[in-house]
Amino acid sequence: MAKKLATPGAPSQRMLRVAEEVRHALSAVFLRGELHDPDLDGRHITVTEVRASPDLKHMTCFVAALGRAVTPEELKGLKRVQPFLRTQVARAVRLKFAPELHFQPDTALDYAMKIDAVLRRPEVQQDLGPRGEEDETP
Repeated sequence: MAKKLATPGAPSQRMLRVAEEVRHALSAVFLRGELHDPDLDGRHITVTEVRASPDLKHMTCFVAALGRAVTPEELKGLKRVQPFLRTQVARAVRLKFAPELHFQPDTALDYAMKIDAVLRRPEVQQDLGPRGEEDETP
């Protein structure tokens, strides 16, 4: 039987599964409010996505604040509490090594809103034409 080859550069099923488990573990810590950092006190941080490195030793965690952008101070706070979060992830997710956590602001929602605003502009709507109709050129 021939073995299926994964698409080059695409994450493996294991990488996706472990990244999702790490996201759930981090979300649980944020939900419980266990972060003792002045820049994170009373802030609601959401982990929108986690991407794992192929060796599962590094996790890039995309974070967003509810209703606003993540501030540089909050990112610094997350970097300061990273050892605590790493310990919590190691307890929740059974891996050979506790992954190093790297935090990045999630700008996907901002980008989607920007694209939506552009698509709603009258000059763009004019170029798009009526919805549902195909261009019927012979």
